[in-house]
Amino acid sequence: MARETRPLELLSVGDGIFLTVGMIIGALIFKAPSMVAGATSGPGPFLLAWLLGGAISLCGALVYAELASRHPHTGGEYVFLNEGMGRGVAFLFAWSRMTVIQTGAIAAVAFVFGDYASEIFSFGAHSSAIWAAAAVLVLTALNFAGTLQSKTLQKVMETVLIAGLIVFSLAAIVIGGTPKPAAGGTSGSFGFAMIFVLLAYGGWNEAAYLAGEVRDARRNMTRILVWGVIAVTALYLVVNLGYLAVLGHGGIRESKAVAADVMRVLAGDKAVVLLALIVCISVLTTINAAIFTGARTSWALGRDFRILRFLGNWREQGSTPANALLLQGAITLLLVAAGAATPDGFNAMVAYTTPVFWTFMYLVASSLFVIRDRAKDKAAFTTPLYPHVPFVFCVACLYMLYSSIDYVRNPDYGPKFGWAVGAGLLVMAAGIPLFFATRKV
Repeated sequence: MARETRPLELLSVGDGIFLTVGMIIGALIFKAPSMVAGATSGPGPFLLAWLLGGAISLCGALVYAELASRHPHTGGEYVFLNEGMGRGVAFLFAWSRMTVIQTGAIAAVAFVFGDYASEIFSFGAHSSAIWAAAAVLVLTALNFAGTLQSKTLQKVMETVLIAGLIVFSLAAIVIGGTPKPAAGGTSGSFGFAMIFVLLAYGGWNEAAYLAGEVRDARRNMTRILVWGVIAVTALYLVVNLGYLAVLGHGGIRESKAVAADVMRVLAGDKAVVLLALIVCISVLTTINAAIFTGARTSWALGRDFRILRFLGNWREQGSTPANALLLQGAITLLLVAAGAATPDGFNAMVAYTTPVFWTFMYLVASSLFVIRDRAKDKAAFTTPLYPHVPFVFCVACLYMLYSSIDYVRNPDYGPKFGWAVGAGLLVMAAGIPLFFATRKV
């Protein structure tokens, strides 16, 4: 009888925190501040929005920490939903993650990489899509090569990114500029600002997918999730303080590329190329981490359903979910091609993924109540202030679900990308008949 190959516990607490930070920090810290400033009345509410985003994310991390403590297995939310909501909901999530949530998110971030990489070298009209596809191909191949190789690259890229952001922010705070005061009045609301803040914090939940490969996961997953979110919150506050010191609240609000405008004040136009390089590194860390964790759900799905058992192959050489990685890469490339045919590939992918993402985020948070009710023993970690912390997070998830659907009614957004919301929901729904088909195999 052939020996079963399973994930190896190769990741330390430091490795997990590095991966978690990389999953969160991405292009939106260079894009979201202008929209947040436009929806807030001054520097105080502007910074409060970022602090509140960290607090909500920490609530979610505490919920996930207990779930991961109870079920420290590779598969993350898929495992949690299977235990709390049943096999059918878990299957639908894994299907949606493979075809909409994770692949769409990777494609969206890859387009941001393409936009900034094109500032350094352009391939012409479709330069962004070409760079995006190249990033997906190279990083998928690296993850296919092995966990240790992808982990090492993640550490190197994140070290460069974090160091660059800290130096950039401290230089902005020290040197300063000619800040513009708040314009008085807002173009949105504080709730609208939180849409973009929470998007910028998105990705902390991905750490749950590492549980099966973390040493002493029942104890260490808590440290990874909590300290990862705290580290990013602190970094985001420092970065936004730097933006305020140079441009002021009014200047951030008027800027279309806030980090680039800050860099121009600090070091001139030529330094914008250096900024583009920093952004590219930031985006690559996000893509690499998303590829790393995304394939783990598909691997868990393949182990549980015979019709998709080819996905359950774990490649012993390199310790990777080989077939799941290859399928994930292929779907992502298809989405990059689809996005390239739209006016804005990034926004198309956001519209495609966001409603589906927040639907399942709410279901995962709700599953903690069900799992707690059924549990016969106490977990190694329990969520503080239960049930208040999970309840707050559930409400935040419902609000984000509403906002992600309502946002496309915006006349500047909906006509272009409303179809993408429908496409994501239809692809999700296609998993329902597929689940019933698997029960007959």
